[in-house]
Amino acid sequence: MSPDDRADRGVLSRLRVVPGVRAVSEYRREWLAKDVVAGVVLTTLLVPQGMAYAELAGLPPITGLYTTVLCLLGYAVCGPSRILVLGPDSSLGPMIAATVLPLVAADGDPDRAVALASMLALMVAAVMILASVAKLGFVADLISKPTMIGYMNGLALTILVGQLPKLLGFKVEADNLIGECVGLVQKIADGAVVPAAAAVGIGGIVLILLLQRLLPKVPAVLVMVVLAIVAVTAFDLGEHDVSLVGELPEGFPPFTFPEIRLSDLAPLCGGALGIALVSLADTISNASAFAARTGQEVRGNQEMAGVGAANLAAGLFQGFPVSTSGSRTAVAERAGARTQLTGVVGATLIVLMLVLVPGMFRNLPQPALAAVVITASLSLADIPGSVRLWRQRRAEFLLSVVAFLGVALLGVLPGIAVAVALSVLNVFRRAWWPYNTVLGRVQDVEGYHDVRSYPRAEQLPGLVIYRFDAPLFFANAKTFRDEVRRLARTEPRPEWIVVAAEPMTDVDTTAADVLEELDEALNADGVHLVFAELKDPVRRKIERYELTRTIDPRHFFPTVEAAVAAYRLRTGSEWTPPG
Repeated sequence: MSPDDRADRGVLSRLRVVPGVRAVSEYRREWLAKDVVAGVVLTTLLVPQGMAYAELAGLPPITGLYTTVLCLLGYAVCGPSRILVLGPDSSLGPMIAATVLPLVAADGDPDRAVALASMLALMVAAVMILASVAKLGFVADLISKPTMIGYMNGLALTILVGQLPKLLGFKVEADNLIGECVGLVQKIADGAVVPAAAAVGIGGIVLILLLQRLLPKVPAVLVMVVLAIVAVTAFDLGEHDVSLVGELPEGFPPFTFPEIRLSDLAPLCGGALGIALVSLADTISNASAFAARTGQEVRGNQEMAGVGAANLAAGLFQGFPVSTSGSRTAVAERAGARTQLTGVVGATLIVLMLVLVPGMFRNLPQPALAAVVITASLSLADIPGSVRLWRQRRAEFLLSVVAFLGVALLGVLPGIAVAVALSVLNVFRRAWWPYNTVLGRVQDVEGYHDVRSYPRAEQLPGLVIYRFDAPLFFANAKTFRDEVRRLARTEPRPEWIVVAAEPMTDVDTTAADVLEELDEALNADGVHLVFAELKDPVRRKIERYELTRTIDPRHFFPTVEAAVAAYRLRTGSEWTPPG
């Protein structure tokens, strides 16, 4: 092989690291027809949803199409999943609006709003790519399922209430959900509803829901959009106060780096972190679900890089932040998609539409876009999940309710902060007040068991076997101390308190100081603290803390059985039933 051939192979090998290049090199001819057909089908959903979610974000409808095209192309090059579809998302729209709209001048300059949204997309891209390099995919786990259910329920309600005025043909100026609800009721009471707009919007919702239920293979959104355009044209609804999308700009936007003020960076950064967290959680969950169906392996860090590349591409061409879409991915899968060529076909068709027939959607009524958004918001809500939490675990149901109220009362971005804080605090609460119990011997059952589950468990006089199900650290060390002190005061007074320490995966310096004080106090009362099944790394830490100065080194046993045997050998005690 010549040096030139070897060099060419080396370049090709390096290029194959890029998912898009690898996909092209492994592409099969028999996939082409299926990918093209799936791309055509997908486009029928991408166009109306892209426009609707752009308006949900407070941006011109055309930006939704720009965003859709660029994110599909960006992910096709850098995304590892074969069929995952990215685009404007209903869960991100309110977060984008909550970040961008307060920064827009009072006159609502759309160009400034687009620039801010594009910079937000670039910031989300930077967060995702840096998180990918640092292998921070686990951050998605910061939001537990109960708090995510509450957050999504709150988000669904926020979107629903926010879109109802557009659906009914009027506007409401308010800064929060309660204000929007009050304004909505007042406008309806004042007779501000436009009958034709309400008929189009409500009819669109009913049609989409019926088609999705009765004919799931029919593109419900496309059918509704086409019928709405036909209705506008046939009945001249534009003359009956029904707001229309109007003529879209012709062509495609140039490469543009958004220009913003320096004072905008801090609020945009906060919004970008929240959006990146929700997008990451969506991406990991959707990638896992569809990878399981296709036999692929989920590569979380590569997925973050792919979503980062999609946001980068969108942000440089007047787009806004995007995420993966479970519904659009499902449509592509049902249509037979095999690779990301499906998304490339969809992006190409949208570009052709913008260049050749930009007036295609000029008669699309705004209430129809509101119907698209509202039906999408209904899919965000998980009422059955909330009911299940109520039945199975009330504490987690309350967490879900608090997360819901955080979104509904404080807003979308504070709501995600509340959701994350609740998830972290719930973990901390479990470690702060872990389950702890006394163990005993149960006839005909091997080992030692919880006396709460086995009330007839036998005990050794003078011996208490105590299990504390958590690492011992600064937050729970005093809880451990207080419980051991209580056990030391029970009658008959114990001589040994054996800690079944297998669940203790760590002991920090604060806990070590507490253990030292506790052992000295117990020794003064003639009670000995004994450890069994302590893990070797934890035992080494205890020795490094020099706790063996107070805790007798002979009071560490490899198993509970060994500790019990040593106590019986020392005292001659026999097992006795409770009471």
